[in-house]
Amino acid sequence: MRLLAKWHIWLAWAFGIPVLMWTVTGLIMVSRPIEEVRGNHLRIEQAEQALVLPDSEIASAETNLKEMRVVMQNGRAVALLTGLDGAASRVDMTTGEAIPAITAADASQIVSERIKGGERIRSVTFFDADEVPVDFRRPKPVWQVALKDGAHIYIGRDTGEIEAVRTRWWRIFDFAWGLHIMDLETREDSSHPILIIFTALGVIGSLAGVILMFRKRKKRRSSPA
Repeated sequence: MRLLAKWHIWLAWAFGIPVLMWTVTGLIMVSRPIEEVRGNHLRIEQAEQALVLPDSEIASAETNLKEMRVVMQNGRAVALLTGLDGAASRVDMTTGEAIPAITAADASQIVSERIKGGERIRSVTFFDADEVPVDFRRPKPVWQVALKDGAHIYIGRDTGEIEAVRTRWWRIFDFAWGLHIMDLETREDSSHPILIIFTALGVIGSLAGVILMFRKRKKRRSSPA
């Protein structure tokens, strides 16, 4: 026990200051919402304007586009369109024809071609935008292609793109992150009263421990025989 006590004292000297530093900086980071840290509160909201290209049927004034991104899919140029209402769609850049939504077979093929081990599929499940799994957390209609190694590959129904890759370790990390910020519901709120209170208590405890390391220890007197 004396040996353990001795090592405890030396370890306290070695790690006391870093622990205090981690708790203090942690308190600083959680004291303000991340949106405020990023300066989002300083932005003045602007009315969205539709994307209009002259002499374009794809981006005409009637289509009410918010943005357009051009990618190559299956050897052809495809325009990925997002409307002002948030709806997504695809059209052929050459013909302007709408491309049908992705099916389960399409999602399986995309995964097998673009993901290592993607041919080892366990299941393919569709999720609407308002019922996506917790490991996706985006309001988009997607196909979840679950692989035998535990990975979940999410394919956008309306985009034909890989929207997210969630490995088994990603989900473990995500759960640990939720515990770390004490937000298991959304796992995104890194500044809330409970977290701030416990972080402040951690700072107080660490500071008290560092102060106690500097106290003078009196030598024990040996008892008379």
